[in-house]
Amino acid sequence: MEPDRKLLEILVCPVNKMPLSYDREHQELISKAAGLAYPIRDGVPIMRPDEARQLSDAERDFK
Repeated sequence: MEPDRKLLEILVCPVNKMPLSYDREHQELISKAAGLAYPIRDGVPIMRPDEARQLSDAERDFK
């Protein structure tokens, strides 16, 4: 299930309030600045920092 496109346009990282990028393949919202990937479950972004995973250095540079 895909998240709503309008929702994705207005969401920002809860840690630093910066824009997020959508990773369709992994179903995550990526905050390069914070180094976090927020999961999307059943089309719902989980915007809790304690639920996010840390990006590796390679992911920060690539994504």
